[in-house]
Amino acid sequence: MATLPPPARPLVAPKVPPPKPRGTAARGFGATSRTTRWWAAPALQGTVFTICATYLFISGVLLTPLFNTPYEVDGYLSPLFSPLIVLPFLPAWFSPAILILWIPLGFRATCYYYRKAYYRFYFADPPGCAVGEPTIHRRFALENALPFILQNLHRYLLYLAFIPLFFLWIDVIQAFGAWDGGTPIHTPFQGTAHPQIGLGGVLLLLNTVLLTGYSLSCHSLRHLVGGRIDCFSCTRARRARYTLWQRLTDLNRNHMWWAWTSLITVTLADVYVRALQAGVIVDPAWVIR
Repeated sequence: MATLPPPARPLVAPKVPPPKPRGTAARGFGATSRTTRWWAAPALQGTVFTICATYLFISGVLLTPLFNTPYEVDGYLSPLFSPLIVLPFLPAWFSPAILILWIPLGFRATCYYYRKAYYRFYFADPPGCAVGEPTIHRRFALENALPFILQNLHRYLLYLAFIPLFFLWIDVIQAFGAWDGGTPIHTPFQGTAHPQIGLGGVLLLLNTVLLTGYSLSCHSLRHLVGGRIDCFSCTRARRARYTLWQRLTDLNRNHMWWAWTSLITVTLADVYVRALQAGVIVDPAWVIR
């Protein structure tokens, strides 16, 4: 009796990202019925973001290795290098900022608000609400494939972001003290401290406050505190979480404001420290002895 051949394996189509929804906006880049200047906000945001990001990359990664420019002066440490990690075995071309910058950089790059912003002004995806996209976007996989699927790491980068933020607050405390003996950055809280109020300390304080607001207003933190709960009032612990969730929600309403102001103050704080060290400016400080 003849044996039947084994059944053929069914053909499995390769996994491809689902097609991008068409949406309701008109087809074609910039096609819209809007009469407002929808392009003004993305253009301004793209300009500010590009200037700040380019400067911060050059200052944090290139300036010190190429020109041996210090990143600390008079007890002020550039926020790009905090916490300061100096490893003697690293080559001279390796900036200490690289050891820590990947955390805030990754946190901002995957931020829900920044994704909306730079998808608009860099990729025109979309250029604005109810504004048509380039036809090439029909083939965009975006966050369904590499590299943008890495955006899902945002919640984990949020947890890591509190590490440099903690050290930035330590830097603020040191910036408001004139320390006799030792370099305050390398030997913190050693020697005799005298209260000091300087413009640099105020700028570092403002920057750290805004960075704290940016971190606490994060969408992922709000979900971490108030998510996965069916009943907010069932237990005392859940009522406490609900209260905290409300406070974070108040911050989250202005997440865009926190994002832009903190980006600008990080840039200004580094510019101030660099200019002060180069002798371009003098820090107006009042030391109480």
